[in-house]
Amino acid sequence: MADGTLTKSAGMTSEGWLTDSWYFACASKSLAPGAQFRRVILGQPVMLARTEKGEAFALRDVCPHRLVPLSAGKQIETDGQPTIQCPYHGWRFGTDGRCSHMPSLVKPDDFATDKVHVRRYPVHEVNGMIFVYVADNPRVEEPLAAPAPAFDLGLLRPKFIVAQVFDAHMDDAVVGLMDPAHVPFVHNQWWWRPPSTGLRLKEKPFEPADRGWSLARHTPSGNSLAYKMLMGSEVTTEIVFQIPGLRWEIVEAKKARIFTLTCLTPITVKKTRITQITFWQNAPLLDFVLPILIPAAQKFLGQDGHMVNLQNQGLAYQQNMLWIDDIDVQAKWYRTLKKEWAASRSDGRPFVNPIEPRTLRWRS
Repeated sequence: MADGTLTKSAGMTSEGWLTDSWYFACASKSLAPGAQFRRVILGQPVMLARTEKGEAFALRDVCPHRLVPLSAGKQIETDGQPTIQCPYHGWRFGTDGRCSHMPSLVKPDDFATDKVHVRRYPVHEVNGMIFVYVADNPRVEEPLAAPAPAFDLGLLRPKFIVAQVFDAHMDDAVVGLMDPAHVPFVHNQWWWRPPSTGLRLKEKPFEPADRGWSLARHTPSGNSLAYKMLMGSEVTTEIVFQIPGLRWEIVEAKKARIFTLTCLTPITVKKTRITQITFWQNAPLLDFVLPILIPAAQKFLGQDGHMVNLQNQGLAYQQNMLWIDDIDVQAKWYRTLKKEWAASRSDGRPFVNPIEPRTLRWRS
């Protein structure tokens, strides 16, 4: 776990967060045309906004004049271009972050307004989701180090989204959510993983993926009752993890397909937003039980959040955790990937995935 005392390096902050990376910011539907709001991402205030014409953009949510949040202002067209107007003195900033107007100036040439700007965050909007790119050096415009997130979802939009803020550093949240052995103890609802099924041997092949790893396509465990109820027989699943904090699971039957994406976004050192976005197609039964699925997903997240709170009681006295094979291998991979990403950014070389194919075995 990164405790906020690391030495900053290219590609990683002193808090242990990866930079030159994409993070989930918000759902598209939460950002109406002509509206804006604030989110804290990697400890920094970010204004997420959408122009009246529908373009999403993101700026540092601090006016450089008197440090008032730009998100508290309003959008106004300036010289035919959309701008955000600070509510304090009316300074206006374009979607590129540059100041285009200071109304208090007697003459426009009294001050070089175009030399004043706020940080701009590249934005990528796809399948009803908005991601922002957090560059390591905000003062230099460089090619993006990582491609924008893409999930081969065609034109699908989310069926539902649930989110919670965990009182945890992102590293602890990631490790907790990917842990394969906690399910029978934390998520033991009768309709998902009843305790009566007991512990079973799991033997799963893992392989490297783009900036991460994947659990190769396989038949879900026989005790996954929910899959059988909702998808029928002949179900397969595949799970992928990608740094800095994206995990998705693809569940497919003959025609139906469910895609669940979990996004981790650091807020502060001890707060991480966990957002789960679920898509599906050709699964009418899921549409019918949607009112049940949403609270069930919220309950799942709440159970993981409860474990984080219990873990915090131990972290108050001890930082080091006892990790064993094979259930903790993915946690070790996560650390290894972070280290390699930071090293590749510092060395100015391409990222090389250090993960090698391996079969992991555990009981759960």
